[in-house]
Amino acid sequence: MESKLREIIKSISAADAAAVKAAEERQAKLAKPPGSLGVLEDISVKLAGITGQVKNKVDNTRILVFAADNGVVSEGVSCTPQSVTASQVMNMTRHKTGMSTLAKEFGCSIEIYDMGIATPYNGTGIINRSLGAGTANIAEGAAMTREACVTAIMTGIEAADRAAADGIQAVGIGEMGIGNTTTSACVLAALTGSDAQQVCGRGGGLTDTAFEHKKEVVARALEVNKPQRDDPIDVLAKVGGFDLAAMTGAFIGCAKSRIAAVVDGYISTVAALCAVRLCPAVRDYIFLSHASFEVGCRIAQEALDLKPCLLLGMRLGEGSGCPIMFQVMRAACSIICDMASFEEAAINDSYLEEIRRIDGFTVKK
Repeated sequence: MESKLREIIKSISAADAAAVKAAEERQAKLAKPPGSLGVLEDISVKLAGITGQVKNKVDNTRILVFAADNGVVSEGVSCTPQSVTASQVMNMTRHKTGMSTLAKEFGCSIEIYDMGIATPYNGTGIINRSLGAGTANIAEGAAMTREACVTAIMTGIEAADRAAADGIQAVGIGEMGIGNTTTSACVLAALTGSDAQQVCGRGGGLTDTAFEHKKEVVARALEVNKPQRDDPIDVLAKVGGFDLAAMTGAFIGCAKSRIAAVVDGYISTVAALCAVRLCPAVRDYIFLSHASFEVGCRIAQEALDLKPCLLLGMRLGEGSGCPIMFQVMRAACSIICDMASFEEAAINDSYLEEIRRIDGFTVKK
């Protein structure tokens, strides 16, 4: 199966440079000072590079949620009981969590994948791709086998393929799994060479004593497993989780199918970094939604060399930043699709010639 994954990675191409240039040229012709719509312009140009078309829509959206439990919770790294993973997944199907409430409000579809929920549950609307009742305790050994990790990655790719087949124009990638800020911290530390002090946050909330213990657990997991920095699959298998691996695959799958992939918070950003480390071209398909409150998220965003669009003080996870980001993307599309050009607005734009020559404005008339 890993050979198939490698073939998929090789097939992924970077953004369409000609479409990017055409979108930049259209933005320069619209009736506004150059660069005056800031990130909205950048988003529309990036979308053009993804689809190969200057004018795009983000009307049909989906959030993929990958849910799994993590054996490391036995170390006391979370204040939340493991059973909450199953409870919240069920609440997502009823549109009663933070993410699913927003998704319902904005008309986003949701697909939830059970990658390894430990607590039994009863209900419909969850796709069973379970690889077991949670991962092993990373403080004592590897989270999973390399084979299981590749299977999880391929599940994420298949989820993105399914979204593309359904005509989805942008995919948000979220998660549910108690203890996954700890696994994310381990993966991020392994990929970037950061230490536990730099990548650990309080997750859902920890006392000072529990927070210090969490850092110790992360440091111990890295020492016990010795993940190989230049091999993201090894990193995910040793100190990651079923959810993180599947999310990594979803980002790769979006690039494979040439659809936009929206990152949520800390866990989602770490998964995006894993995907980019496996296939650098994936970066051209990724949009960061919000600046997570988790300290490690900033390190991951810097490693991706991408900036979030929303400053809302969020730290919920689940994919909650994605439905909000979809609306920003829709706004960006409306500008490049429907705004009048100087010619259409009957405005002589010669007064902007000097402004266009100012350093910092890279667009051309």
